[in-house]
Amino acid sequence: MTFLLALAVPAGASAANPPVPPEVSTVPVGMLVDLGSGEVLVSRRADVSFLPASVTKVMSAYVAFEEIGAGRLSLERQFVVPPEISRDWFAKGTTMYLKPNQVVTTDGLLHGLMTASANDAAMVLAQGYAGTVDTWALMMNDAARRLGMTHSHYNTPNGWMDDGQTFVSARDLVRLADAMTMRYPQLYKHFSGQKTYRYQDVAMRSHDPTVGVIPGADGIKTGYTREAGYNFLGSAVRDGRRLVMVLAGARTHFDRDKAAKALLEWGFRQWRAYPLFAQGATVAHARVQDGSAMSVPLVANRALYATVPVASRSHVRMKLHYHGPLVAPIAKGERVADLEVQVDGVESSRIPLYAAQEVRVAGVLARMRNGLMNLFG
Repeated sequence: MTFLLALAVPAGASAANPPVPPEVSTVPVGMLVDLGSGEVLVSRRADVSFLPASVTKVMSAYVAFEEIGAGRLSLERQFVVPPEISRDWFAKGTTMYLKPNQVVTTDGLLHGLMTASANDAAMVLAQGYAGTVDTWALMMNDAARRLGMTHSHYNTPNGWMDDGQTFVSARDLVRLADAMTMRYPQLYKHFSGQKTYRYQDVAMRSHDPTVGVIPGADGIKTGYTREAGYNFLGSAVRDGRRLVMVLAGARTHFDRDKAAKALLEWGFRQWRAYPLFAQGATVAHARVQDGSAMSVPLVANRALYATVPVASRSHVRMKLHYHGPLVAPIAKGERVADLEVQVDGVESSRIPLYAAQEVRVAGVLARMRNGLMNLFG
């Protein structure tokens, strides 16, 4: 079912959308998304798969976050560094210089992985927790499937060159960043956006070009190999707006870094949030069949707004989409609908909506009554 919910016209002079910064044109793949509206402000080859290099480690971190969130992995858990991993990965690319039989915690490994892009840390975590690297890769791909990352596949925990068996797309990485920041905000804050990290006697530094430079920037991960070029999955928050950016295939880190800084500033300065619904507010109601209630209120897991150009007038339309009527039982927090946001000149977006309360299966008489009311209502 599709329902038109509202029509709004933010104030401003009529004009075209702001031009994309020229620095972005030097990078083959580029994407900028405002997570509060779901709107794609920039899209260049968003669904073309590319080699992620060390951006792969974001998925390794996300899998660890899922296991921590489920109570199966603790930050204090200790891992013993296998001698073969120390031998094969010591000083290979960026590392924590982990030594044979050294004991390191989950917390230490994730800091090394996210801040220093440590290849050995990713391998120790993968093998130590899952038993084998291949099993960890299966966990990575299962997470990607559940997130809807349809143009991605993981073969390695750290993104080291593997003849193209590990690949991602910009749109998929945005989905991953959205899940990481929204589902595990405390873990994300703890491990992402750190410029430096010291583990025992090893000092490590992040290559993130935006943290400490662009106000609100808090990560997420750079990557580079000769085959992949210079990549970046970045994010920043200002005034409640979170932007996520993907850049991939840049020839030099100068090209990538200039594009990253320019794109984030452009996203915040040339676009603004037009409020729609506060976090937790009821967005709409969906009809329910065979339930103890005839409808269920729908909410989002974030404050919702439309992203509109600062200097132009844009029509904002919202549409509710769900396969209805919904059939009881419905669990509280179950995703049951989408809110489509349409802004002039911008690719329409869809924000997930969730049931704000449980709806149980009604008794026979109640179902008959509700069916008659739905029929004649």
